[in-house]
Amino acid sequence: MEEQRIPAGGQLLITAAAFVIVVAGMREAQSLLVPFLLSVFIAIIVAPALSYLKSHRVPTAIAIILIILGIAAAGTLVGGLVGGSVDDFSAQLPTYQEKLRTLTLGLQQWFGEWGVQISAASVSRLLDPARAMGMAAQGLSSLSGLLTNAFLILLTVVFLLFESTDLPAKLRLILKDPERSYAHLNRVVEDIKRYMAIKSATSLLTGVLVGLMLTLIGVDYPLLWGVVAFFLNYVPNIGSLIAAIPAILLALVQLGSGAALWATAGYLIINNLVGNLIEPRFMGKGLGLSSLVVFLSLVFWGWVLGTIGMFLSVPLTMTLKIALDSREDTRWIAVLLGPHLTDSDPPAPTAPRSHDTPR
Repeated sequence: MEEQRIPAGGQLLITAAAFVIVVAGMREAQSLLVPFLLSVFIAIIVAPALSYLKSHRVPTAIAIILIILGIAAAGTLVGGLVGGSVDDFSAQLPTYQEKLRTLTLGLQQWFGEWGVQISAASVSRLLDPARAMGMAAQGLSSLSGLLTNAFLILLTVVFLLFESTDLPAKLRLILKDPERSYAHLNRVVEDIKRYMAIKSATSLLTGVLVGLMLTLIGVDYPLLWGVVAFFLNYVPNIGSLIAAIPAILLALVQLGSGAALWATAGYLIINNLVGNLIEPRFMGKGLGLSSLVVFLSLVFWGWVLGTIGMFLSVPLTMTLKIALDSREDTRWIAVLLGPHLTDSDPPAPTAPRSHDTPR
């Protein structure tokens, strides 16, 4: 009996339908998927520490216990230092919002003196700084709510680290071409490790510089805004902007327009120094993505997985790009996802073809 082939248009529709079903399932399973993905990326980040301890003849169980204790200690320290600032800021939020409304009305009257009439309703609808302060408090609350899953995340990390010691041997048993397939998988993991390590280091640098800058200016809760800058630096393109808005508004309310201008200048200098000079120098083009792809992945993964999806948008998209680049028939998609190519850039190598098997 002759085998019937599905037309190209039919294959496209089937692929699109499968994609929609998978995305819908991921969004419905968000409460389970987000802690698991966080656990996977935490396990990838701490895997070099596990390898280092094992290379120094530390038993696997003891090494994992030491790593988990380190993660728990770091989380407890940050939570203890920032928790009081979050509660104090939330308690003072109505006062800050009222001061911002007063400043907005004063700005409206100043425009009126120059003959520019601005409706109060329009200002409140289009530009409400007090709402930005409220959104900042809501975002802090949502991030702190993630701590309720801390035990589940740490427990999953423990099992992932234990499993990682046996995974290479298992993969070599089940894969048809063990060496080639395992080398490709190892490349994916190493690229993600490299990205997360560089991003974590630059985010830490950003947070420290922001905290020091706001301390010098005299803005309240500099440690809190430094931690916010650290976490939001993982969000590409707009994360640093979102982190700057509440701190600048607080500087305006607390110290006046001069301090707000200094804070704005400080954020611009820090973000350009870290984001445009330091990070690209170490990141290179190997982990590059198109600016449009970065923004679209931010929107897509944020919609599918919520706030944590925005933090993981680039690692998830990068993993997809590397997987697509490994196949000849999907490599063109990986090229489209990559960064802008200049005339001096050499053509990317084609993916290796698998050996033809006799039919």
